[in-house]
Amino acid sequence: MTDPVTLTADLLRCPSVTPAEAGAISLLETVLGQAGFVCTRTDRNGIANLYARYGTAGPVFGFNGHTDVVPPGDNWTVDPFAAEIRDGKIWGRGAADMKSGVAAFACAAIDFVKENPEFPGSIAILITGDEEGDARDGTVAILDWMTANGETLDCCIVGEPTCPDFMGQMMKVGRRGSMTLYLTATGSQGHAAYPHRARNPLPPLIGFLKSLSAWQLDEGTAQFDPSTLAITTVDVGNPANNVIPGEARATVNIRFNDAHSSASLTETISAMLAQHEIEGVKIAMDIKVSGESFVTAPGPFTQLVSESVQAETGVSPEHSTSGGTSDARFVRKVCPVVEFGLVGQTMHKADEHVAVADIHALKRVYGTIVSAYFDG
Repeated sequence: MTDPVTLTADLLRCPSVTPAEAGAISLLETVLGQAGFVCTRTDRNGIANLYARYGTAGPVFGFNGHTDVVPPGDNWTVDPFAAEIRDGKIWGRGAADMKSGVAAFACAAIDFVKENPEFPGSIAILITGDEEGDARDGTVAILDWMTANGETLDCCIVGEPTCPDFMGQMMKVGRRGSMTLYLTATGSQGHAAYPHRARNPLPPLIGFLKSLSAWQLDEGTAQFDPSTLAITTVDVGNPANNVIPGEARATVNIRFNDAHSSASLTETISAMLAQHEIEGVKIAMDIKVSGESFVTAPGPFTQLVSESVQAETGVSPEHSTSGGTSDARFVRKVCPVVEFGLVGQTMHKADEHVAVADIHALKRVYGTIVSAYFDG
């Protein structure tokens, strides 16, 4: 049987801080290629991506994940790229998010095709190096390549860490949408002793931010918690206490549920903004949409994943839409998608680690899902 902990360790030793590939994608290309998967690099704009498929017939079961990681930062007690194993855990940047998840589904897929070389369908594995970065040339690039080459998916599992506290606790059946407002208020600089000779951009900007912070977007929906809005920064860069600034900036992040779309929110916010502009001060707004909200409806696929998790962990997973964004927001445009992975308590932290036993359990869950899927 293919060992997911060994593959996890090999991946952790690749310092693939986004957008660097650092050998991680190439390693998976070699491992999957040796197992009979047809591997295609779908790199774009310097980002390394891999599409690996075993089989030529449908249905096509997909796995999606990423090998890029966030910078390690400081205050580690171990080498973040040494893949040290101690106390029943493996330590390193990407151990939780999400090289262990990639290793688990890659090994589960390899063992399945070894044991069932003539199974009725195909397995496709989509691996990107651009999930922690801008995410413009990662999974999106793979899906673009698939569309251009007549490739498709019938369902997909994203191997992100989904469990808050213990293995099997939670699976993600959807995600909130995310959008960021970049606000620039422009007036005219002047002496603080003569405010009538200047146009201070701060009062209208602060007034607009106050209206946004008081806005209750909704009370939640059947599948989602209430939408949230957070003012994340206000910047003036004024070193002098006797100068009215000519410009002020602010950033606002919104996480929204299926009661909204980015378009409907943009329309409402634009109308609110117009009420706060004053003569001599212009507030410009640039909006970046990271993803729309979505939910995978309950059905045979979500039930299959849930039952497989319970069979291998003894835990019936909660169906959740909590958390930030993931590449599931792109995959869902192609096919039904569910996320299930390890405990994510230490992801993006110093001394990131996961339990070795959980990696083996995750591989078993993925193997059970694939076997049950192709058994009909």
